[in-house]
Amino acid sequence: MSELLIERDRPGILLLRLNRPERRNALSTSLLTEIADALESADKSVCCAVITGSDKVFAAGADIQEIADKDQAAALADPRIALWGRIRAFEKPLIAAIEGWCLGAGCELMMCCDLVVAGADAKFGQPETNLGIMPGAGGTATLARLVGRGLANKMVLLGEPITAQEAKAAGLIVDIAGTGGALSAAMEMANKMALRAPIALRRAKASIKAAFELPHQEHLLLERRLFASLFDTADKREGIAAFLEKRPPVWQGD
Repeated sequence: MSELLIERDRPGILLLRLNRPERRNALSTSLLTEIADALESADKSVCCAVITGSDKVFAAGADIQEIADKDQAAALADPRIALWGRIRAFEKPLIAAIEGWCLGAGCELMMCCDLVVAGADAKFGQPETNLGIMPGAGGTATLARLVGRGLANKMVLLGEPITAQEAKAAGLIVDIAGTGGALSAAMEMANKMALRAPIALRRAKASIKAAFELPHQEHLLLERRLFASLFDTADKREGIAAFLEKRPPVWQGD
């Protein structure tokens, strides 16, 4: 049985479902590989992707059995480092739909996404310090940038999970759906996104992502270069023409 279910039922949208119910969707190396492969293989017809888990748990963390016997050298040579990099490098918008528990590596996978919708009963946490380890795939580096020092310390140093309501107030997620409604809300978001210019979405994502990586003046220069690069695209010409002619645009993706 595949650990990742891949669905392409809606035009322009790739839906990925974590499928390790017996392990509460723990993110094994094989599952991370399937996620990275699926995202990298998304062709030109894919405008955005949605990733989700079950109705009780998004992902309960890493697969503890995989790391139990690893020493420092093995941790530094872990293939998961490259897998996380491949997931973060996905150029198209990535939406997470979260129900239930989103812990440890599951929370780090969620933070690789551009937009997150959660069910009202969702919980988010980084409990690794209770296992004698710490987050190693963004659970300190990315989390603190998203929610601030204080809340990151609470989640990591105390290991206390936060609610969907707290996550939204902190900016970790963008919307709360009724319990069980996260995927529906995320797909509605994806449907709206699929109507927009694909290449413009990719360049805009790259520029927003750079806000975490570049000084402001360098970022402004990058933003302008990305903005200008769109002016020679077929989609820019089509978008302007469709606006002036008061009709829906037909995107080419280039």
